[in-house]
This record gives sequence, structure tokens and C-alpha cells, in this order.
Amino acid sequence: MCLGIPGQIVAISDAANMLGVVEVSGVRREIQLACIIDDAHPVEACVGDWVLVHVGFAMSRIDEAEAAATLALLAELGQIEDELRGLA
Repeated sequence: MCLGIPGQIVAISDAANMLGVVEVSGVRREIQLACIIDDAHPVEACVGDWVLVHVGFAMSRIDEAEAAATLALLAELGQIEDELRGLA
């Protein structure tokens, strides 16, 4: 199963190579932005965008409400995993 994690692009680290920095729950990583840029939305316009990140690539742009809902669900799943580990 593939899982995209919501993150917000906070900086462009290398515009020529379409690289940006994304923040996911306080953790920052450099990712590839090529999949989400086009003539109408160039790399420089990506700062502030919420995206789904998978294996170092921003796969698609999403809105902030969808990002918040997904992060809340992932946090809830993490809590359930912790409880299941406690039962084992």
C-alpha cells in the first residue's frame, strides 16, 4: 500500500532542479516538486502549498483542510497502534 503524507512546502531549495523543503509535523525534508509544477504554477509559486509526499516526491497539491483531516487521521491511527502494541 502506498501512503502519501501531507506536508507544507516551506522553501524552495533549488529551483533549477525543482527541489523544495517540506514540513511534516515539525520535520523538514527536501523533496522533488516536478510532479506538481506546470506553466500555471511554477516552482517559485509552491511555497505555502500543501502537498501529499511519497518517497521524496510531492505527488499532488491538496487544500489545507484535507491536509489537516489526513494528519488527524494518521495521528489517530498511530494512537491505535500504540494501544495494540500495549495489548500484545
